[in-house]
Amino acid sequence: MPSSSVRSVCPYDCPDACGLLVEVENGRVVRVSGDPQHPVTRGLLCPKMMHYERTVHSPRRLLTPLLRTGAKGEGLFVPITWSEAVERICGRWKQLIGTHGAQSILPYSYAGTMGLVQRNAGHPFFHYLGASRLERTICSPAKDAGWKAVMGDTPAMDPTEVSQSDLVILWGINAAATSIHAMHDAQEARRRGARLWVIDTYRTPTADAADETFLVKPGGDGALALGMMHVIAREGLCDLAFIGENLLGYERFADEILPDCTPERMAPVCGLPPETIERLGREYARARAPFIRLGSGLTRYANGAMTVRTISCLPAVTGAWQKPGGGVFPGTSTGAAFPLQRVVREDFISGVSRLVSMNQLGNALNELADPPVMSLYVYHSNPAAVAPDQNAVIRGLERDDLFTVVHERFMTDTARFADIVLPATTSLEQDDLFRCYGSYQAQRNPAAIPPQGEAKSNWDVFRLLAAGMGWDEPFFQQEANDLIEQLLDFETPWRDAVITQRLREGEPVLLTVPTDPKRVWLTPSGKIEILNLLEPEPLPRPLTTHADGDGFPLRLQPATTPFALNSSFYEQDDLRARQTPMQLMMNPLDAASRALTDGQEVLASNDRGRVCFTLRITDRVPAGTVVTEGVWWREFIPGERGVNALTSQRLTDGGRGSTLYDVAVEVKGQENG
Repeated sequence: MPSSSVRSVCPYDCPDACGLLVEVENGRVVRVSGDPQHPVTRGLLCPKMMHYERTVHSPRRLLTPLLRTGAKGEGLFVPITWSEAVERICGRWKQLIGTHGAQSILPYSYAGTMGLVQRNAGHPFFHYLGASRLERTICSPAKDAGWKAVMGDTPAMDPTEVSQSDLVILWGINAAATSIHAMHDAQEARRRGARLWVIDTYRTPTADAADETFLVKPGGDGALALGMMHVIAREGLCDLAFIGENLLGYERFADEILPDCTPERMAPVCGLPPETIERLGREYARARAPFIRLGSGLTRYANGAMTVRTISCLPAVTGAWQKPGGGVFPGTSTGAAFPLQRVVREDFISGVSRLVSMNQLGNALNELADPPVMSLYVYHSNPAAVAPDQNAVIRGLERDDLFTVVHERFMTDTARFADIVLPATTSLEQDDLFRCYGSYQAQRNPAAIPPQGEAKSNWDVFRLLAAGMGWDEPFFQQEANDLIEQLLDFETPWRDAVITQRLREGEPVLLTVPTDPKRVWLTPSGKIEILNLLEPEPLPRPLTTHADGDGFPLRLQPATTPFALNSSFYEQDDLRARQTPMQLMMNPLDAASRALTDGQEVLASNDRGRVCFTLRITDRVPAGTVVTEGVWWREFIPGERGVNALTSQRLTDGGRGSTLYDVAVEVKGQENG
């Protein structure tokens, strides 16, 4: 076969949806590089994707359906055919539907692929089946809820406006690991004279590129913003004209909330000295066009939605929104550009269906319910590693009466508990359509190579299962490209005929954000709503975290790494080698008070579990906080459990999101644990 170069898209859960150039020889991918003509990627890829071919052609790839022969979790399987696998799955499901009802079947998926067709391919199937529905809120729904409470449906600003800012604030985002193009743009703004601040819970690699870094107590970001606004109001640094024309409820906020949010009162909550809060408030207000890029980590606390509400008020009270480059960028929402209802088919739902939070999978698998969850179907996710309260999740997966099917590329922690494992394609072996949430870009993704072995895409598996269930619904007889065309064959102001044709041809495009000159703020009142009477808390105010009441002295931050994404990429040996396995970073003061030494094996514990780490003593972590990076596969860790044995199933204050960062622990030497 001749060599070729194919345009493709990075499928992983990252804001950028990078454009790829894939070189193929004899049906194999030999090289992956960044597309220099892509408006966001501009030729630059993160370390994880520089050798994506090592994932595609990994010797660890699952290439045939497997049937469990050993105990659950043992990882012993024998190959079977696709026809046998489909017959076993559909036969068991028909039996369960007859005895327990269709809602005894629960799908579990999230963002292993971000393509609009393949990510959502299971929705119409399970809607038609009548299964329980999954509430997919593990990442950042609290950010969406907090933004909406203040800004309604107002689209996010264009992130490229950062080039016009004189003060760039990367707040709660380790852009060097999770958004390298935002990092690049922030550095470019700095080279042009802008100051760059980083606000985070520890000194991440992003902090090394900043002018100043401010380390806050986990969950204390909202208190910092309130303290800054107290200073801004007290010293007359508000833009009263902008407030009068554009804000709803500022006077009540200034009278009822801000007087109690002095820097002295906010200091112990946010972890910064009062004089630092004073300076941040003044310098933010005096900046010409301050640009705040919000991460998702700061939303994974009990007060996550309130934190976003509070920070979103900063450019409102100073009038920063009036200046090009001024404002808050939480991420984009481009749902109106593509009619996703044509793929997810909620019209297939009949009657009342049960909604199960993916953040509470442990409870769902272990608690008595009517009906109980008797079958779990997992695709493009690894809940045994990434879901909160790992011990509860694994107890559920160990149930002998739970029929578990996992559709995967690798033998992940979850796949080891499956009764049947189905081999999945990578993004280079399937057709899809992508949009990103860090800019307003979209791109079609054609398959670059044939499926490896007997691997099948999500959509193709659900077509097989629909046939196995005996359904004659025409929807499930379509190809993936038929669904892509339905998403494109739709008139919308987000894309004209030229953009749509370029999408059909696989080019990366920038969508057109519709604007309404008569209504700048798309809220019920037409103003930025600092006061929102529809919220349980009408005004932004300080809220505590769950960990504040847990009775353990250290705050654990499960953080990101440049060399993995959640539990993805651990199949690549070279990327694993660039991480130090299961480290726990601790401040020297905390280590000394516990008589712990660098490199020692330690146990972090709380009421949910105990996890073994190798201790790294470093001043990059403030006293009172400990940090671990990455979500490791069980085969590569020193103990039996990963970091999520310490996280909880509790939810955020808005959006029902995860509180994966809202964790309190104690740490002891393993010999004393």
